Amino acid sequence: QVQLVESGGGLVQAGGSLRLSCAASRSVTSINAMGWYRQAPGKERERIASIPKGGGPYYKDSVRGRFTISTDNAKDTLYLQMNSLKPEDTAVYYCVAWYQDKWYWGQGTQVTVSS
Repeated sequence: QVQLVESGGGLVQAGGSLRLSCAASRSVTSINAMGWYRQAPGKERERIASIPKGGGPYYKDSVRGRFTISTDNAKDTLYLQMNSLKPEDTAVYYCVAWYQDKWYWGQGTQVTVSS
């Protein structure tokens, strides 16, 4: 199993930055892939960034160039650095992990971008 705990969400003005963190209960190097999803009110949950073990990152077009996904193996933590935030980035952000053929989800953290 993998437990995931997100933090770092909050309220920010448009153009600002936030960094989300996702602490994993096991070594991130043992996890096949990790990523970030988000769900805005009234919309479907969408994948915005992911990184497979040993592979390159994926970014949704709408966040590419503004968001950066990374891991700190020493801290077993996944990050999402979000710059140039827009009101349309407002959503609950979820950390996910693919481990031993199962998906694991964090509890989510709210990001609100005011105009």
